[in-house]
Amino acid sequence: MNTAKLICILVLVILLGIVFIQNLEPIKIHFLFITIEMPHILLLLFTAAGGFALGLLTALLNRSSKDKKNR
Repeated sequence: MNTAKLICILVLVILLGIVFIQNLEPIKIHFLFITIEMPHILLLLFTAAGGFALGLLTALLNRSSKDKKNR
């Protein structure tokens, strides 16, 4: 089971890397009143990192709430 999970994670990381490499052109980002021009790869990296951080935070919060219920 652990080997299958590791292979899935490795395949997803490789696919994500391919998407990053293929998106190098600059892009304009509009957020509220700010316009920023950055390479598309940076936007993808920030989005992926933000999604990972939110998933990790959600998992940690769910774990701590389950620990409180078990006490």
